[in-house]
Amino acid sequence: MLLTLVTAALAVLGTLLGSIVSGRFQERAAERGVRVSHGETIRRDRLEAVTALACAASDHRRTMWMRGDALLKGADQERVQALRSESHLTRSQVTRPLVAMRVLITDPAVRAAADHMVTLTYAIRDHFGSTEELTAAREAAMVAHDEFVDTAARYLAQHA
Repeated sequence: MLLTLVTAALAVLGTLLGSIVSGRFQERAAERGVRVSHGETIRRDRLEAVTALACAASDHRRTMWMRGDALLKGADQERVQALRSESHLTRSQVTRPLVAMRVLITDPAVRAAADHMVTLTYAIRDHFGSTEELTAAREAAMVAHDEFVDTAARYLAQHA
């Protein structure tokens, strides 16, 4: 009888120990899943912020080009005013993705590239003196845009 009691006690202890170990493995697997899911969400949000900023800067650059070109070609005041209003709208649309990018990506190289792109894009308005000047400002903003995208892509690849 004692042997049966010891055998039963060992079986109960083994079952309890197995349950504890199994529960701990499940807990670790769940924690790992949460970490992976969180990492994927952050990466997706960073990619969205970079993409939105690059698109907004491109839209503003295009609008500023059209505004400067209209001024240089002597377009009627109504057209110039409409493009001016559009350029104010596209400029304000740069703010949200720029803030999101700065919150989600603290890397100094990415931030510097974004700031450089935005600065050169905004500076197009200071180059309405001639078509050559406007074209040079636009091309400089386009190069800065490409550098931002490349820098952000390297960052995102490293932090995948």
